[in-house]
Amino acid sequence: MPDFDMLVLGSGPGGQKAAIAAAKLGRRVAVVDRPDMLGGVSLHTGTIPSKTLREAVLYLTGLTQRDLYGQSYRLKEDITVADLTARTQHVVSRETDVIRSQLSRNHVALYSGTGRFVDEHTVALREAGGQERLLSAGHIVIATGTRPARPESVEFDGRTILDSDNVLTIERVPRSMVIVGAGVIGMEYACMFAALGSKVTVVERRAGMLDMCDVEVIESLKYHLRDLAVTFRFGESVAAVERHPRGTLTVLESGKKIPADAVMYSAGRQGLTDELALEKAGLAADARGRITVDEHYRTQVPHIYAVGDVIGFPALAATSMEQGRAAAYHACGEPVGRTHRLQPIGIYTIPEISFIGRTEDQLTEDRVPFEVGVARYRELARGQIIGDAHGMLKLLVSPEDRTLLGVHCFGSGATELIHIGQSVMGLGGTVDYLVDAVFNYPTLAESYKVAALDATNRLRQLDRIGD
Repeated sequence: MPDFDMLVLGSGPGGQKAAIAAAKLGRRVAVVDRPDMLGGVSLHTGTIPSKTLREAVLYLTGLTQRDLYGQSYRLKEDITVADLTARTQHVVSRETDVIRSQLSRNHVALYSGTGRFVDEHTVALREAGGQERLLSAGHIVIATGTRPARPESVEFDGRTILDSDNVLTIERVPRSMVIVGAGVIGMEYACMFAALGSKVTVVERRAGMLDMCDVEVIESLKYHLRDLAVTFRFGESVAAVERHPRGTLTVLESGKKIPADAVMYSAGRQGLTDELALEKAGLAADARGRITVDEHYRTQVPHIYAVGDVIGFPALAATSMEQGRAAAYHACGEPVGRTHRLQPIGIYTIPEISFIGRTEDQLTEDRVPFEVGVARYRELARGQIIGDAHGMLKLLVSPEDRTLLGVHCFGSGATELIHIGQSVMGLGGTVDYLVDAVFNYPTLAESYKVAALDATNRLRQLDRIGD
């Protein structure tokens, strides 16, 4: 008889939810993770610290209040790294306690150390002191997460040449910074350092950034970042990064040279699978360390599951949680509904971006007719109260059945507001529901009614011409 019904490798969002879901179904469950990484990458170097850092930046710089109090408004003049990390350390510590308590009260055994496969049912646990013990389980869930991908040609030192993990441990706020990569992580950090007053240059080999987002939203974000003195170098690749006594020099393949105090690489993520000895369990990972799974998150070995960032896209904490729960239910023979195809995306730039459904470009490419309804925060009393005159909400509406095809939000609270649109779309509602609904006043949620009225007025004009 195995030691456990389920053994989970990794305690990040996916691993936590898999372990707790199985435990609530009466199974014997254990979780393995390093003693300093309870909560996983999400809690220690990813989602939680970066979003907490963002809140600290917004609070201390007073950036979002400058429309009200003037462009010179700033809560603290000389912001230090200690100012920024104090809040992060507090949140991480509290969240670690919460996770430890959740696992404990659900009777999930927690083992400190690292695990590697001995066979398809057995994992060797290496504890902090170097001792090894074997743990066996009927089902195993791999939820080991990822680490930043590092180009071999770059010599990272954790001080002046950084990745997205060690950028959180810098000694001081750099006066100037080069960020290589204009993906989600790169742009989130570009916004934060620009808000702190760093002169930021973003280098991206593609022709644009965040190409999964609405074009109008991205143009608005570019406008805001250029207003914070951010320079963009699109269509450029880095040939070399040189470290000098007075800083760094980033050499582009076009011949341009960019001096800066620091360089941060945001070149994607690498699955943490190279030390798992996957071959002992009959498994393999791709070049990026990712594991292939089916719709139930099973690997090619049916009793071994994989969830979270280690299986690739969308690699979000929210989806990882749902994957973990679904995998545990399937392993325990519990009915589970399919994860809804509509997944909200949240990007914590300054301002926030969030969307669900398709973009205008995607609908145009698919030859799907649509009408647009827009609400701008400056038209809302709440927008004026909080000092956000730049935010917007956009609804893409089908003229045929009046359902929502996409919702795109840019501005304060975007990642919260998107869930109203998600609910309407998920339940097959129409724009008419939003027109007839009563929203609290003054709120940002009222933007849905304003945008819905805008869309229906446009639809009415189409009907009049058609008649």
